[in-house]
Amino acid sequence: MVWSVRFLLVILALLGATPLHAVQVDEILPDPALESRARDISGELRCMVCQNQSIDDSEAPLARDLRLLVRERLKAGDSDTQVVDFMVARYGEFVLLKPRVNWHTAILWAAPLTILFIGLFAIGFSVLRRSAGTPLPEVAQLSEGERRKLNAIQRSQPDEA
Repeated sequence: MVWSVRFLLVILALLGATPLHAVQVDEILPDPALESRARDISGELRCMVCQNQSIDDSEAPLARDLRLLVRERLKAGDSDTQVVDFMVARYGEFVLLKPRVNWHTAILWAAPLTILFIGLFAIGFSVLRRSAGTPLPEVAQLSEGERRKLNAIQRSQPDEA
């Protein structure tokens, strides 16, 4: 009983937890609309130090600098696309968590689908080959002497069934 109550409390605590963002109080813009746009853009940009986190989630000093740069560009009147294009021009395509579809990123987008189709083709080919009725190898028949030995062995052993 106590164990189940503790388990339920842990589950409720995990469900009630909100994601933490590394954005510090002094970075937050007074305009809620601009701050919302800044958060959206920061969520799309990769931290160059952590590499698997957005700059919105990273506590690295470089991520803080990038968050401030995004906010400066927004305050200057840039659109979201202009801010992202500025960051890509400055840091390269790697700064994007979701790379754009271009000729040089085509393998990133095409590889998963290609692997999926190859796997489906292999499974389909295997199923078709098995259902085509490939003949089983012939089983050799027992000779008369082998048959007598088998009968003798079966008679000498007690029934286990």
